[in-house]
Amino acid sequence: MQQLDWIVLSATLLFIVFYGVYKTKGSKNVEDYILGNKETPWWTVGLSVMATQASAITFLSTPGQAYHDGMGFVQFYFGLPIAMVVISITFIPIYHKLKVFTAYEYLEKRFDLKTRSFTAILFLIQRGLGTGLTIYAPAIILSSILGWNLTLLNVIIGIMVIIYTFAGGTKAVNVTQKQQMFIIMSGMFITFFLILHLLPNDMTFSNALHIAGANGKMNILDFSFDPENRYTFWSGITGGFFLMLSYFGTDQSQVGRYLSGKSDRESQMGLIMNGFMKVPMQFFILLTGVMVFVFFQFNPVPLHFNPINKDAVAKSKYAEQYHSLEKKLADLSEEKKEYNLLYIDHLNQNYDNPILRNKLVSLSGKEKDLREQAKEIIEKVDRKSETNDKDYVFIYFILHYLPSGLIGLLLAVIFSAAMSSSASGLTALASTTAIDIYKRNVKGEKSEKHFVNATKAFTLLWGIIAILFACVGTLFENLIQLVNIVGSIFYGTVLGVFLVGFYIKYVKANAIFFSAVISQTTIFFIYYYTIHIYPTGQEKLGYLWLNFIGATLTVVLSILLQSVMKNKETAEVTA
Repeated sequence: MQQLDWIVLSATLLFIVFYGVYKTKGSKNVEDYILGNKETPWWTVGLSVMATQASAITFLSTPGQAYHDGMGFVQFYFGLPIAMVVISITFIPIYHKLKVFTAYEYLEKRFDLKTRSFTAILFLIQRGLGTGLTIYAPAIILSSILGWNLTLLNVIIGIMVIIYTFAGGTKAVNVTQKQQMFIIMSGMFITFFLILHLLPNDMTFSNALHIAGANGKMNILDFSFDPENRYTFWSGITGGFFLMLSYFGTDQSQVGRYLSGKSDRESQMGLIMNGFMKVPMQFFILLTGVMVFVFFQFNPVPLHFNPINKDAVAKSKYAEQYHSLEKKLADLSEEKKEYNLLYIDHLNQNYDNPILRNKLVSLSGKEKDLREQAKEIIEKVDRKSETNDKDYVFIYFILHYLPSGLIGLLLAVIFSAAMSSSASGLTALASTTAIDIYKRNVKGEKSEKHFVNATKAFTLLWGIIAILFACVGTLFENLIQLVNIVGSIFYGTVLGVFLVGFYIKYVKANAIFFSAVISQTTIFFIYYYTIHIYPTGQEKLGYLWLNFIGATLTVVLSILLQSVMKNKETAEVTA
């Protein structure tokens, strides 16, 4: 990195931190600290909701996902707009009417304390883990690429988030996320158009899409019913819908964003804004990854993008074998460039040459084979190494091909995204701990100031826990791939509880509580025996289906248990 990049990166991050502290210091009561005094306009709600979901992993991993597998990942979000409508119609009016601070307060009003506590604890487990992941995932990638100390990176990201979140609570998160989303999208748009500029001069955007299409990168829709396929149209609008419904409707990190809205209508408009913009945003980020793929059809490309694995091989007895594969790839890249230029020439003459398309597919197949051979060598060197290098593609492109200054901006994008999602996580963890656990069980009358200070203390505590988890993250494997899976394991059960609470009025507390416990236990078993024990990409069940199964199982079991309990009560009365 050049000095200009350091200046851009440092200035951007320091501005976000100090701006957040300056604009929001001095919360006097719980409503101000946790709900931002309900003064947030709809467009800030919408941007905050988007920024919360758009973690650094989105901007590191998603382009790499598209580079390797194409545009199909966008189907993951197909259920989101429908979920936004359902939440706006059902969830938001109830939350605002009851004037709750957290989503789980509603469950005690509808059921009982044990149901509220159980769902709150499930949330604290998965969001506590998730917040650690949002810090660790970008840190591990940046440390491996830039050679920075991993622990130091984890601490820096965590401390920056803690400073303004501790000082201003939800209001600080909201005002900083506006700046972060501006930085994020500006950086991504500049990068996208720069990639197009770096392509051969006689190449149009249409030509680039043809090359991507010839290599199978533009296959957006998959209507197959194969449960082993992670991302299909059907898993997106069913499993994806239940995941988004649970995440945005019951996860306090998102609920807290729109509970701070000025009114029901402002909160609803913010969510609908997210519903309209999220799928196009993800489509654009994926398309950026596809353009990176097209770029590497004309420029040198590494055999493996993760430098840690490459360095390990270089120090092993397999170094010469690996170098031989690199030479084959270099020769293949020159051949690919030659045929791609010829294909462009034909396209400019309005002729989509099928022979050349088949040749491009053949060359891509050969490149894939070389990469698989490289992964086999890496596994021989270290059987525990993560050979999936999708998360390193985009950062490799940024550091090797973007001009000085823009590199600093793109690194600021990654840090900003990590900070925005982590900050929302911390405020949610702190407010849930303070309101659903501490306040509900503390003895005696306490002042508003006491609970503000307690929430601040829990913010600091969860921030330290998240940093510690990120620092010991190297003890676990494949953390980056688990971000969405972690949510899917817990979200279905929690969503089922809320759906019963909203729509099935005759189900009582004991029925829903035991149904939730049974459902969550079942999901653990399903995850372990159909997903966890299989290598990534070879699951017997796509993880998105866990959301659908968990929610459905909770609802059905609660109805059955309520019927059994009602019959038992009737029998006892009769006797």
